[in-house]
Amino acid sequence: MSARHCQVTGRKPGFGKQVSHSHRRTSRRWLPNTQRRRFWLPSENRYVVLNLSTKGIKTVDRRGIEAVVADLRRQGVKV
Repeated sequence: MSARHCQVTGRKPGFGKQVSHSHRRTSRRWLPNTQRRRFWLPSENRYVVLNLSTKGIKTVDRRGIEAVVADLRRQGVKV
């Protein structure tokens, strides 16, 4: 698992160029706002820890942790 990668939405760092006032270009990365979150999984009576972007957190709030974990397991992610 890479450090800045959302497990739900798949968001990763974006790459591009930083352009200075003199128009000199250097490479840079835009990192997604990822956070490590712990959710209670009632069906298994335990916590699961996910690395999520802020949009991924909203997705879990909307769909529910059970549905999100089921989708992750279908994709082959160990949760």
